Amino acid sequence: MAKHENIQEDFWSSDFGKNYSDRNSFLTNENWDQIYVETWGHTKIEINGSVMDALPRDIRILEVGCNIGLQLKGFQRMGFNHLYGIELQDYAVEKAKKTTENINVIQGSGFDLPFKDGFFDLVCTNGVLIHISPENHYGFMSEVVRCSKKFVMGWEYFCEKIEQIDYRGNAGYLWKADFAQIYMDSFNELEIVKRVKFPYIKEEMKGNTDEMFLLQKKGS
Repeated sequence: MAKHENIQEDFWSSDFGKNYSDRNSFLTNENWDQIYVETWGHTKIEINGSVMDALPRDIRILEVGCNIGLQLKGFQRMGFNHLYGIELQDYAVEKAKKTTENINVIQGSGFDLPFKDGFFDLVCTNGVLIHISPENHYGFMSEVVRCSKKFVMGWEYFCEKIEQIDYRGNAGYLWKADFAQIYMDSFNELEIVKRVKFPYIKEEMKGNTDEMFLLQKKGS
């Protein structure tokens, strides 16, 4: 078994992570769109487009923590065609390889990305920073920033202050925060391109907000 950086990586490499992948495996593009519309009032394609519409479709994109590749398939539907994913969980990687086409998915940790500096035009997370313990933000984010030549993007739970949330009866595995600001406070080479907040419209989740953000390396 590979050595993990922290208890969160142990958690997601366990049967809990496998069950998460299984819950998502049945989703078609239509199912996936419906879940987003019911939860936020927009498809994920529309949410992505709020910050990505102006980007060239030939840029090289890496998603860190891609699970079975649903978000990467969304980028593909938008016309992006140089797509890469890295995922901690072997089980999810194998599922991604079976359910995606022309997308490069490998197994690995976001704390040690096996790519050269600036290898990608854009490096992103989708609901992954929320599972990184605050004391480990810098280690994870530094790898994201290192591997990006230009853009850093995220789709994450938003809160002005870091707040821990119970996750399916487990403590210490889920947080909401102002992740865009944490990036900029930690890496002064980053500046905001665009931030868009999406409040939950689903009745039992109202009062919560997610954010799509796009940051850029200054002068890039």
